[in-house]
Amino acid sequence: MYKYPSKQVSVTDFEMPMGMSLDQENRWVKKSRMIPWEAIERRYAKLFESGKGNPAKPLRMALGALLIQKERGISDVEVALQIQETPCLQYFCGLPGYVNELPFDASSMVHFRKRLTENIFGEINEMVIAGAQKPEKPVAGDDDNEPPNSGTLIVDATCAPQNIRYPQDTSLLNEAREKLEAMVDKLHKPGEEKPRTYRQKARKDYLNFAKGRKKTGKQIRKAQGQQLRYIRRDMEIVEEYLRAGRELPRAWAERLETIKTLYEQQLSMFQNRTHRVDDRIVSLHQPWVRPIVRGKAKAKCEFGAKLDISVADGFVRLEHTSFDAYNESENLIPIIKRYHERTGRYPHRVLADGIYRNRENINWCNEKGIRLMGKPLGRPPKNFVLNRKLCRADAVDRIQVERKFSYAKGSFGLGLIRTRLKETSLSAIALSVLALNIAHLARLSFVLFRLLILRSCCFYPRRGLVIVQ
Repeated sequence: MYKYPSKQVSVTDFEMPMGMSLDQENRWVKKSRMIPWEAIERRYAKLFESGKGNPAKPLRMALGALLIQKERGISDVEVALQIQETPCLQYFCGLPGYVNELPFDASSMVHFRKRLTENIFGEINEMVIAGAQKPEKPVAGDDDNEPPNSGTLIVDATCAPQNIRYPQDTSLLNEAREKLEAMVDKLHKPGEEKPRTYRQKARKDYLNFAKGRKKTGKQIRKAQGQQLRYIRRDMEIVEEYLRAGRELPRAWAERLETIKTLYEQQLSMFQNRTHRVDDRIVSLHQPWVRPIVRGKAKAKCEFGAKLDISVADGFVRLEHTSFDAYNESENLIPIIKRYHERTGRYPHRVLADGIYRNRENINWCNEKGIRLMGKPLGRPPKNFVLNRKLCRADAVDRIQVERKFSYAKGSFGLGLIRTRLKETSLSAIALSVLALNIAHLARLSFVLFRLLILRSCCFYPRRGLVIVQ
């Protein structure tokens, strides 16, 4: 069941204690004006088909709390406490007046993240961008009379690291062994003879290896072989219990399937003396996380979701997200087509990294009259002169997407995703993009305010700045 207010509370109607007033220049008050709350409420209400049960929290409360958490990087408990203590945050979350009590229980943040999915955040992001830009109808045209290209589209990819322990093969195997031993204890009934698991010896073998500072390849291989044999023995014991009619809880059964897959992968790499396998598991708690090889100086391999974003007119859109590694050049043409659907025309130029410049993308862009940034492929022909000034301008303009990545990772949580579920992790990435655009709008409104002041002034070199209006 879901109910939401018919209209949003204005700043003047927000009830405050005697002698206090809400500052209209507060950043959270300004940000509340940039979000189309009523349109989002109507879209959010469709998630609740049943009219029975306790009413859910309004969308403004859920989205506002998530945006506060994303920008401040605080825990669920701290979000509820800060909203309780700050009137401006209560106004941002849609409360009619200041109340000195918790707006919701901290556990409600989990439900907020599950309900507001990646697709819903994408729709909200489009609503925010549409509200900030001038309404522009798509230009009509056909294949024979295509509108002229205009605008610049910047495309790039990055990785959003997941908050997991660095995956070493030996530590993963030791963790799997401990989980299997817990399953044996769960399935064992008191009074029965308990199978021998050698858990004390296995723990001692692992600690002898883990406490060593410098580990040779021979020591690593010996420790992996020991843990693999312990895991095989424990898995056989668990399988015997299951064949006898014992049952594990659903979460434990899923964990058992993950351990089986991990064992097969590690055994294959151990026997073939290799360090590579398809769909490699790097975390038992989050088995969908995959290693993403980026080749960066800071970290050559990251563990998390890979994502493509596009930047147009300063606004960021999340184009593609996947926990599996992929070649980002495959998404360039679909990204440009979505730009055409929104604006009715193709961009004049596309600024992208060198990996996007394959022959298929270059030929397609040439057919559409789009200039794709970068040098021509292959050996340059004779008498070829590279326009270095144009290449330099493209490289400078492309830095904007790198600034967006840095800002999102440093200020909006994209640098470390702390959620535990796959769906909530994807939602957290989309929420970072939404918070990034709202922050851009807040900064844009400040710049426009400064321009209005400068337009109302005249500057005289000797007398300084003189206000004429």
